[in-house]
Amino acid sequence: MKIDVLTIFPEFFTQVFDFGIIRRAKLAGIVEIKVHDIREFAVDKHKMTDDRPFGGGDGMVMKPEPIFAAIQHLLGTTNRDEYPQGTKVVMLSPQGKPLKQAVARSFADEAKHLVLICGRYEGIDERVNETLVTDEISIGDYVLSGGEPAAVVLTDAIVRLLPEALGSDTSAENDSFSDGLLDCPHYTRPAEFMGMKVPDVLLNGNHAEIEKWRQQMAFDKTKLNRPDLLTGDNGDM
Repeated sequence: MKIDVLTIFPEFFTQVFDFGIIRRAKLAGIVEIKVHDIREFAVDKHKMTDDRPFGGGDGMVMKPEPIFAAIQHLLGTTNRDEYPQGTKVVMLSPQGKPLKQAVARSFADEAKHLVLICGRYEGIDERVNETLVTDEISIGDYVLSGGEPAAVVLTDAIVRLLPEALGSDTSAENDSFSDGLLDCPHYTRPAEFMGMKVPDVLLNGNHAEIEKWRQQMAFDKTKLNRPDLLTGDNGDM
């Protein structure tokens, strides 16, 4: 998979993709990530990437010209219908579709090339969304100073689902949300710590009982922390 990130603050991403699973995936050739400064595509001599909003109001709005030029550079077209197969242009925005595990899975399974657009200020000129963007994604019902943290979250959620990115083929399958439930509790050595003991079922070697216990614990944790997942009232789309 190839991921291109468009931002006015490329310094934000210094080393952020050089740790853990993403680093291993990069070294293994599973994913290629490049960060691009939107200012390099500005069309005026001052390299302006934002301007006052029409109709008045607070803040600034990111201009369409640099982003259109960046997409033209990366994809060879600004016509969504002409994007290469497997290409997704994603705008990170509080107004977007909520990022769920199923959304990350669909990107991992279907996309070959992701272009992530990081907004700033009051947002991005809507003509970018109307013309260039294939998916508008939100990582939560809150507002950040920009789309850069959201781009990192989305990238991490997708990359770990790519084939061979994790050490175990079943690791991602057992994650929280993969089966509609939160993950079960996990324990490691020592078997007793400060008087707290690991549940006996995990020590008896009976894999059928262990699996049954894990399923029950996953259900109980979901019921306690995220009952909306059990009722289907979690905003999935």
